[in-house]
Amino acid sequence: MNWAATAHNHEDRGEPRHEVFYRTSAVAANGSRIAIVIVNVSGGGLMARCIDTLNVGDRIDVQLPVLGSATAEIRWALGGRIGCQFDRPVPTHSYFPFLSALRGN
Repeated sequence: MNWAATAHNHEDRGEPRHEVFYRTSAVAANGSRIAIVIVNVSGGGLMARCIDTLNVGDRIDVQLPVLGSATAEIRWALGGRIGCQFDRPVPTHSYFPFLSALRGN
């Protein structure tokens, strides 16, 4: 299931962010697999740590619990951290099950 496969111009920087620590992987546009640790999320995106070099504007497909694969754009990258905006926001009815799974609850 790829719930974020289509582009959607959504930027809501004012939405609350929730702290998590979730190890997962992403696939870059060139097909390489990237290990990431998601450290916070919101309905519109996430912040993650990774050792791979990613650049602003790069697109990745992130594997997420409950939701499956999410396509996101790198909006900023600094010192091993990346900020990503989902192409489509997390559906409201799925957000709390998603957050609970990220937290291991």
